[in-house]
Amino acid sequence: MLKPVPELLEEVSANVRCVDAQTARQECAENGGVILDIREPGEREAKAAPGTLHIPRGLLEFKLPQSVPESDRPIYLHCASGGRARLGAEQLQRLGYTNVTAISCGIDNVCTAFADA
Repeated sequence: MLKPVPELLEEVSANVRCVDAQTARQECAENGGVILDIREPGEREAKAAPGTLHIPRGLLEFKLPQSVPESDRPIYLHCASGGRARLGAEQLQRLGYTNVTAISCGIDNVCTAFADA
């Protein structure tokens, strides 16, 4: 039987640290973390938060190790609403990244939080 997406996200959220965009910005300023935009290219072209690294969700596991080879570097993932960020964070933990956080708010809040970063 297929698992409904809300149920899957609830399960994933139990194992993934989630914060809002303001908290992510503050922590990145303190810990040198990277903000990762995992939306599709068209979404990013329409609206992008400044200073973010873009790797679409579908390529995350293949491209991130080249861009962020340190397994303990703080990584904050964002998408349009927080769902893909949580799924992506879980996958990065499976790859061996140990300091991964999902930004759990929408893209407008992410853009506002990082506008003057």
